[in-house]
Amino acid sequence: MTNMNKQSFVDGLLSFIDASPTPFHAVANMSSILSDAGFTELDERDLWDINAGRYFVCRNGSSIVAFIVGKQPITETGVRMVGAHTDSPCLRLKPNPDLTTAGYLHLSVEVYGGVLLNPWFDRDLSLAGRVTIKTTEGIVNELIDFKSPIATIPSLAIHLNRGVNDGQKINPQTDIPPILMRAKKGITFDDLLTAELNKGRRRKISLLGHELSFYDTHAPALTGIEDEFIASARLDNLLSCYTGLVSLLDAGDQFTSVLVCNDHEEVGSASAEGAEGPFLGSVLSRILPDPESYYRTIANSFMISTDNAHGIHPNYAAKHDRNHGPLINDGPVIKINANQRYATNSETAGYFRELCRRAKVGCQAFTVRSDMACGSTIGPITAKEIGVRTIDVGVPTFAMHSIRELAGRDDAHALYKALLQFYKDKGTPGAL
Repeated sequence: MTNMNKQSFVDGLLSFIDASPTPFHAVANMSSILSDAGFTELDERDLWDINAGRYFVCRNGSSIVAFIVGKQPITETGVRMVGAHTDSPCLRLKPNPDLTTAGYLHLSVEVYGGVLLNPWFDRDLSLAGRVTIKTTEGIVNELIDFKSPIATIPSLAIHLNRGVNDGQKINPQTDIPPILMRAKKGITFDDLLTAELNKGRRRKISLLGHELSFYDTHAPALTGIEDEFIASARLDNLLSCYTGLVSLLDAGDQFTSVLVCNDHEEVGSASAEGAEGPFLGSVLSRILPDPESYYRTIANSFMISTDNAHGIHPNYAAKHDRNHGPLINDGPVIKINANQRYATNSETAGYFRELCRRAKVGCQAFTVRSDMACGSTIGPITAKEIGVRTIDVGVPTFAMHSIRELAGRDDAHALYKALLQFYKDKGTPGAL
């Protein structure tokens, strides 16, 4: 079995996250890696001629399905599926963002997903995403990343807010517009963005629209006295995207294997490219156009939904169920909820535990306290839409949905080993 060593895996993970400030960049980077590995890109508008081989297809530039059509009979061995999501909570720029107050140009933002807002103050922020422009060739989309720190959200000095350490409610409309510059008469943000887009072009373009998000320019890093932790933005859930990607690259050509990374999980998944949309189902039905073969195959298939889990926080241990507090670097976590916020059941959990045993990695379990609400992910949605047996797993994480999260170096690599075991396993995962 091909097995990427831990250092190479972690180096690649940090580089991937650093180069992927938005879902659009994440999918573009995944597409480039897949192309370099010999995967053929498909267009949903074309007629597909699918044979044994390696393929990928993107939707809206922010979701991707990559798959290997294996040599073994697909109706008998099923499809091995790994799922993740490309989006992370952030501050999304509004279409008409310009605000001028007290001589400063600051920009109105919309909160995307369940953001921890306090950590966004006093950070060196840049801006990235997708723009829609008009060129001499027509209307096209392009990616943009300012890369350098161009904005910040300064805290109000404690002298002007003496009670701040006793608790502060943040108004997302008035308290968090990032400051861009001293205002200049007649200069708007769209002017600045258009100037950035026109750098190096012989023929000027016209800006038609944008989907831009602020992000922290602080690079991902190993931390802890023994470099045992990964500190970064967007660990939820680019860690799972990258882990699923490199696992698929090493999966071999025997079994039909799929990686799906959907956008919009953080806001409910209800979009054309989200997990509640038809993207994955449409790809599977084009691989298996015969209905009888399709349903037989799905009955033999298995989905591992990978999204980060809550590690037990030593400063807030009472926020966890005492019997279900995963420890960082003790292995991947099986996520369980009786109310179907996670898709795990005893069969799927048992199969994943056996995968971890064969891969020689640890395995833990998480359930939320019974007096607290439970989050969810793409697992139950995909199980509902596709009808495939599913488990929800992830790596233990601190500060989930913060601008800088913390996970374990060993856990990320252990999840890779478990997913690689899954893709290469000789059994039929769905035939439990």
